[in-house]
Parts: sequence; C-alpha cells; structure tokens
Amino acid sequence: MKNIVILGSTGSIGTSALDVIARLGPDYRVIALSANNNTDLFLKQLHSFKPRFAAVLNPASYEKIKDQMPEGTRLLPPEIDSLMFMASLPTADLIVSGVVGAVGFQPLVSAIKAGKTIALANKEPMVMAGKTLMKECERWEAAILPVDSEPSAIFQCLSGMADAHGYSKLEPQISRVFLTASGGPFAKRKGALSTVTPGEALNHPRWRMGKKITIDSATLMNKGFESIEIMNLFNLPEEKVQIVIHPQSIVHSAVEFNDGAILAQLGEPDMRVPIQYAITYPKRAPGPVKKLNLFETAKLEFFAPDLDRFPCLDLALAAARKGGLLPAVLSAADEVAVDAFLKEEIKFTDIAKLVYTVLKAAPQTQADATLNQALEADRWAREAAAACLKEKAYKKAVI
Repeated sequence: MKNIVILGSTGSIGTSALDVIARLGPDYRVIALSANNNTDLFLKQLHSFKPRFAAVLNPASYEKIKDQMPEGTRLLPPEIDSLMFMASLPTADLIVSGVVGAVGFQPLVSAIKAGKTIALANKEPMVMAGKTLMKECERWEAAILPVDSEPSAIFQCLSGMADAHGYSKLEPQISRVFLTASGGPFAKRKGALSTVTPGEALNHPRWRMGKKITIDSATLMNKGFESIEIMNLFNLPEEKVQIVIHPQSIVHSAVEFNDGAILAQLGEPDMRVPIQYAITYPKRAPGPVKKLNLFETAKLEFFAPDLDRFPCLDLALAAARKGGLLPAVLSAADEVAVDAFLKEEIKFTDIAKLVYTVLKAAPQTQADATLNQALEADRWAREAAAACLKEKAYKKAVI
C-alpha cells in the first residue's frame, strides 16, 4: 500500500494524479488533499477518495465546505501550516506537489525535512532555491521525482545511472541535455505579439494546463523555469542545457552523453504518463494513454528558440547565469506579471518588461540563496512588481 498526499488536487496535475490513482487500484491510497477555491470539484474529490485530511487555503472556500466533509475526513484550517502538516505526515509515502507558484515552497521544505519522496510539478521552489533544496534532500534523505513532462523525460533517460537523491557524480558523463518545448501558441505566429489576448495565450496547441503555466508556456518563461529546475535537479551548468523548440511534443527531452550517444524519451503528449511514473516509481504500470505509433507520427521538427521574440526566456537564462537571489526574484515577478496580464491590466509583451524592471532593481548575492533568503527575495519582488505596476514603470523598459 502506498499512501499519497496531493497538494493542489483540483488543478491539472492534481486531477490527472487522481485519475491515475483511481486506475491503479487499491494498492494506492489518497490520505490527504488540498485545493484553493474550486470547491465544487474539491468536494467531489473528497467524497470519492475519502482522505483522512483536507485543506483549502482560501478562507471563503473553507467556510463554504466546512460542514460538507465526508465521514472520516478532517478539514484543516485555511493556512499554509496545513499544507506543511500534510506534506510531512508520518504515514505518507509520496507527496504530489501540484500547486502553482511560491506557495509550494514551505510545504516542499517540510516534506524534505520529513525525508519524504516528492513527486514535484511545482517548479517555482526549484527556481527560487533549487541548489539549496537539493542539499537539504541529501541531508534529510528525501527524494524529488520530477513530474513535468520534460524534466521527467530527463530523469527517465538517466534511470539506473543515479538515484533521485542527487546527481553530483553523474555530470561529467553528460555532454548535453536537450530540453524540448512545444513553443506554445505563438511559435509560428507572424507579426507583433503586443495585441495577444489572454484567450489566445491560454489556447495551448498541445497541453491542457492551469492558467499560470499556460501563459508561461506562451512567453517561454516556463522553459526558462524548467532550465533552472533541471540545472538544480541534475547538477548541470547552464552550458549543458540546450533548449529546442519541438512543436509536435513527441520527444519530451533527451540526454547526450560524453561518448556521443543520445537517449530520448518519446510518447504521446499526456501528463498522466510522467505523473504515473512518479507515483509507481521505480516500477512501471500499464498506463491510460494510447501507445505512440511511429508509423503514424508526423514529421518531427526541431529548431532554436527566438530570444528576441520571446525575451522572457532570455531573462530566465540570464537569471540562472547570475544566480544568487535573481531566480527567486524572477519567479515572483513573473507571478505578478502573469496575474496582471490575465486581468488585462498589462499587454502580453509587458510581462517581460515588468519582470526585467524588477530584476534590474533586485539586490544580489554571489552565493546560492538560502531558504530564508529565497523567501525574502520572493516577498521583495512581489512588492517591487506591485509598485512597478502601479507606477507603470515597466513602460520605460527597453529589453
């Protein structure tokens, strides 16, 4: 029996994880679920899976559902401490982190300090302080299994060469990692992107994801985040991570070794595959996704990203290069910028301008950010981004 906690159960990762668990059968049991404000779906999940614990961070959602718990389910207070408690439950064998943004940072730290195995889709903490978090994994004997399609593909390509605790001795054998990206909805769009609407940006051609990650995919910021995540997860320098636009999303990523051999992970674009791999790891189970038919697969295309057209990716790579507090600032500023775009307060092209303006004003250190420094940098960047929005200082930015 594997006991599973899912943080962010009503999002795309959480709903896919529950679908996988339901198909896997009685050897996999959900013991805790958390959500934010999708109370109708959350209540259905609670009554279907009957976890021991439940939590919602939104106080209004808490009031709405507090008297509707299934028998045996305890609803925790609407605060971050509840997620931290769930992430470190002694009876939990696996923590699936599918929340969005920096809100997942403290629960991840709690899971690591409890020595848990974490199926991680919430990439922002790994952007904020990934190197420090990996050191904490070694210290507390915790393990991070990447859930996003591309980091999972790299993890699968390296399977058997190192475990999920660390890759410090493996890096010399790796020549390059090819991190693939669909390119989002505007990879081949002609003309200026300044008129892009939220509706257009949310219309991803390959994946169905939450709003935040879908907008990040449209700006290619998500690929910048994944680059930083991969550098930290697999102990790789920036020059060994090569981003490749691959519109078909069949090759999920690849690893080139120092002897010239390349291992790639291919499959239909369905998040349930990497989610199930993390849930059943190190075993594989029959999956719910149709098998890839190579004879029916269309021509596969690969080309370099256009950093001039998608400056968010360039900003992310620059933040990774400089290190210190900048990745944490990058993550927080982007969160504020994306939210402003979705509310139609700024243009699509203003997302990069706002992030750039905050990065330019950010304090910097040479050393890797500590856990406390990352949280403080996140707080500072949110305040700076909010002020930048109010004063429209981003409009003066020239990237």
